[in-house]
Amino acid sequence: MHTPSNSVVRFAVVGLGHFGQTAVLPAFANAKEKVILAALVTGDEEKANTLSAKYKVKAHAYEDYDRLLASGDIDSVYIALPNSQHRDYTERAARAGVHVLCEKPLAATVEDAAAMVASCEKHQVKLMTAYRLHFEEDNLQAIKVVQSGRLGAPRVFTSIHTSQVEAGNTRLDGSLGGGPLEDIGIYSINAARYLFQAEPIEAAAFAVHGNDPRFEEVPETVTAMLRFPDDRLATLICGFGEAGHSEYRVIGADGTLTMNPAFTWQGDIKQQILVRGREESRTFAHRDQVAAELLYFAECINTDQTPEPSGQEGLIDVKIIDALRTSAAEGRAVKLSLDGDARPNLAQSIQRDPPRQPKPVNAAAPAKK
Repeated sequence: MHTPSNSVVRFAVVGLGHFGQTAVLPAFANAKEKVILAALVTGDEEKANTLSAKYKVKAHAYEDYDRLLASGDIDSVYIALPNSQHRDYTERAARAGVHVLCEKPLAATVEDAAAMVASCEKHQVKLMTAYRLHFEEDNLQAIKVVQSGRLGAPRVFTSIHTSQVEAGNTRLDGSLGGGPLEDIGIYSINAARYLFQAEPIEAAAFAVHGNDPRFEEVPETVTAMLRFPDDRLATLICGFGEAGHSEYRVIGADGTLTMNPAFTWQGDIKQQILVRGREESRTFAHRDQVAAELLYFAECINTDQTPEPSGQEGLIDVKIIDALRTSAAEGRAVKLSLDGDARPNLAQSIQRDPPRQPKPVNAAAPAKK
């Protein structure tokens, strides 16, 4: 296993799509006390040349990935590849003793996600699922509000998360593990779990494809329901063919908490609490959520702590997504039996000012604004 030099964790970013270029790469400057961008991995020569010069690090082709892992030049990888490629690149890193911070969803299938967790455990490397909202104050404050009892007993969670995804984007490619449930619905699933502090016991879903040729391989829209213990319900709608919207609500016996927008990484997040006619509003200023992830993961590596969100946390969400896909395909509810992992808490809030967003190279934004 690679041990960080002087407590600074050396990262290679694997996959330089739009998010990798506009969110991940700029974040290293905001976390330089604990991490360093040490290498890039891409299959695009123009990206390699331009970004290597910009960030003053060496770029490697995908064919050279194993050589990079064995070089001793990096301690960890940040995997920002299409979902279906997460397993391969994680297992190869684990075998080389290199830690893994992997974008969500952890994998395209339950089998792949479980294999990733097992491989990292076998080779004693850290695996963290890149749930950036686990370090964002607004969502962590929402957990505190719900658990405080201010809303009364939490009964219902409801969420809408939609966008207009551009034709040709990898999120519309079924072979790459794309789809609205996998890409953005997962935020709602994960939020319901940490707000209810529990795991769902039953899942049901409907999926529609519509007539738009963009949605030949993945659904246009999915609506889903999760049953939690103590007769609590979570409903969510996610879609790739609607105007952009990002919101969730927790409705308790005495009040409501609303987050709108709820899941963004590019702007302020607003919280509203309404309890027995009294309203309280708060705006959480835009933060660098990826820098927070990098800082936290580096600390886990240096102190030999299990990350939260762990690989197991990511695996649970993939299991839920799989159950929802089965429900939509077979027209029936699916029972679930899940062992929950640690939950995020306010102590994980890390504040860094947002970086200036660079113009990406050969990487279009996934959705219309």
